[in-house]
Amino acid sequence: MERILEVQNIEKYYGNKSNLSKAISGISFNIEKGEFVGIMGASGSGKTTLLNCISTIDKVTAGHIFVNNEEITKLKGNKLNKFRREELGFIFQDFNLLDTLTCYENIALSLTIQKVKPQEIERKVIEIAEKLEIKETLKKYPYQVSGGQKQRVAICRAIITNPKLVLADEPTR
Repeated sequence: MERILEVQNIEKYYGNKSNLSKAISGISFNIEKGEFVGIMGASGSGKTTLLNCISTIDKVTAGHIFVNNEEITKLKGNKLNKFRREELGFIFQDFNLLDTLTCYENIALSLTIQKVKPQEIERKVIEIAEKLEIKETLKKYPYQVSGGQKQRVAICRAIITNPKLVLADEPTR
């Protein structure tokens, strides 16, 4: 199989020398293409921190993370932006939808950033909205739809670019 994600002995600390808090310590694992992996643990055990490190929202204190054999822990600037834009889909536990954009616009945003043609964006948004059964919500704003519909909009937004890796932080909350 093809390895999509490799996490090598990562650690994440918050704070300073006088008040250091260890969020994750010595975590290593591999994920192969096509695998679905769940991370379980008690509240406060570092699950979200781990996902934030893999997604480059947070930087690791130590260790290495590889996606498609590229070390993402060393990416900076345009290379980091390109990785986030083209390789990664992230579903946040609190949706992170933009209230000033319609559901359609929230889903289309990542394609717009990638400079996809408007007619292609429309086709892709409608296609994915139909698959997740939220086509009727596309003209509404996030505050006008249910929590489940918001989550499906967030899922559409995360997968519409066909990323290599999709991370989901408590997607069924």
